[in-house]
Amino acid sequence: MEPLSRRRVLQAGGALGALGALAAAAPAQAKSVWTWSPTGSVAGAGAGADPRWVWDDEADPVVAALIDRGDVPLVNGLLRNWTKNGQPLPDGLPADLRAFMERARRLPAWTDQGKLATAVQFNEKRGLYLGVLYGLASGMMSTVIPKEARAVYYSKGGADMKDRISKTAKLGYDIGAPNAYQPDGEMIVTAVKTRLVHAAVRHLLPQSPAWAQAADEDIPISQRDIMVTWHSLPTTVMQKLTAWQVPIPAAESDGFLHSWQVGAHLLGVRDEYIPAGWSEADAQARQVLDPVLAPTPEGLTLAGILLDLGAGIDGGLLTRPILGAFTRFLLGDRIAQWLQIPRELIWDPLLKTAWGPFVLVREGLLPFPLAPEAYWLFDEFLRKAALLFLSEAKPIRIEIPVTNRPS
Repeated sequence: MEPLSRRRVLQAGGALGALGALAAAAPAQAKSVWTWSPTGSVAGAGAGADPRWVWDDEADPVVAALIDRGDVPLVNGLLRNWTKNGQPLPDGLPADLRAFMERARRLPAWTDQGKLATAVQFNEKRGLYLGVLYGLASGMMSTVIPKEARAVYYSKGGADMKDRISKTAKLGYDIGAPNAYQPDGEMIVTAVKTRLVHAAVRHLLPQSPAWAQAADEDIPISQRDIMVTWHSLPTTVMQKLTAWQVPIPAAESDGFLHSWQVGAHLLGVRDEYIPAGWSEADAQARQVLDPVLAPTPEGLTLAGILLDLGAGIDGGLLTRPILGAFTRFLLGDRIAQWLQIPRELIWDPLLKTAWGPFVLVREGLLPFPLAPEAYWLFDEFLRKAALLFLSEAKPIRIEIPVTNRPS
């Protein structure tokens, strides 16, 4: 992996001052007073406490005890073959962990199986769009979420980003699978294992001198941080599909949201922080996601790895320049500048002028365009990007770490 260098962050031509100003402004914005009301949540009520100071009081002590007792290698070995939602937990797990996991794997009482079934219809129709949006809109956005970028970079997963990214892709793949929350699906297992990993990172990262020096917090991955990442996924996806004028029946939109509401609950988010509808989600995202976006050296390095993921994919449609052009198109010039993504003379204007009509053609709202080459290019890009960011999520082990990123 390319060594982390702050000089890689700096743009030529006077951008040093701009970058410094942005980075300095971000913490002040991020500490805005929490005003989002729990009446807009799936719970419909709550204490209203700022989730920045709320972590996971169920998982954290259990996992910290596992690490301190030296039980993690045993647990990882036992959980390696626990992959399906309906599987019983393996014998031999420590009693405190077993009790926690039996509670954590239960779907919330407000789960609506009808909405989850409708979410399957949404995912089947929009799968190609989702591959691009999860990978390039949500994935690249994560590199300009400072707390997330630092937590990823300095934790154990940051030392092998291809493996780390594949585990993130697995969550997107599992939640979009037809059997996501059914006994033969894997989303519940993936969410519970991810919750255990988050708890381990909260225990381990404060012990990392490198993270402590770079971070502006004492404990990572608060409930607010999880919801920031959550909004970079379903909320951002729905905003983009709406902007592209993709026609989505209300029931399918609600089903897609519900699948992610259930996912947030399984990741340990308190119900009072999970938005009840898209308007509430948009309002919360404006408060917790939009103001915190900013460049970091760690995020720049992670973005470079993401942009190189397409190397070796045949057809030449997932090269770094083309992935960069799509990133600029999806996230805008400001974020592209932070990530040192150069302008592309062909792809930048092509996306601006032809993507909207292409989407309308795919949705049957416009006749076939007069530029079939552009249509073919976009369609092939969608297919290859979906394959890269979702379908390549082969059997992947999500395991509890016991160390941070090696120095």
